[in-house]
Amino acid sequence: MDLSKLPVEGGVRLRGEQVTRLETFVDAAFAFAMTLLVVSFDAMPDSFAELYDALRRFPAFLAGFAILALFWHAHHRFSRRYGLEDATIVFASLALVAATLFYVYPLRMVMSAAMGFFTGGWAPSEFKVGSFLEFRLIFVIYGVGFAVLASIIAWMNLHALRKAEFLQLDAAERLAAESEVALNLVLIACASISVAAAWLIPPHIGWLQALPGMVYGLLGIVMPVVGIRYARRIQALAAQREAA
Repeated sequence: MDLSKLPVEGGVRLRGEQVTRLETFVDAAFAFAMTLLVVSFDAMPDSFAELYDALRRFPAFLAGFAILALFWHAHHRFSRRYGLEDATIVFASLALVAATLFYVYPLRMVMSAAMGFFTGGWAPSEFKVGSFLEFRLIFVIYGVGFAVLASIIAWMNLHALRKAEFLQLDAAERLAAESEVALNLVLIACASISVAAAWLIPPHIGWLQALPGMVYGLLGIVMPVVGIRYARRIQALAAQREAA
């Protein structure tokens, strides 16, 4: 393969130019998972009140859609960068699909509860809590699912690093794979903190019940900082490659 003729994105030469059957399957599975987030009706709304009720659920759908899109795009980015489809990547991709389909309902429940909290009840919550134990468990299930998805993406990029010689990865491309691992470790750490908070918060202090969900707000600060720092180093190494 003549690497000099490959398109470059984010400092990484794109080796996966052709869409494979595995990618098509993963794309279809994510699309199906996203349909499970869509507001559903037994029938089409036949009044403004029903339409308005659907619109109130839209923020929760968007939030869940964004999270699924985050992991879909991570898989898409990996496929474009490395074009790997050995036994390990096939297994990891199938595991990602299985975990996503399991995760979608906890995701929908937690996002509807979060939007209900942030909108003061305007967005309806599908999160019906029968006891404080159920409250803990739904955040534990959500956090574990989130961490599993991030772990699979990190594992795939670690596998690409192990195949660095075969893929002819240069310094910039190795660092790009390392950055994906680091970013997903941040996701795993955040989910772990949320799970710990869900188990440790006392049931008699009501305002602390929002803590397991609010922990994920840290990602809005940490992820851009880590991503920008890596991106600058990758671009610098890619510029050296082009100059050479």
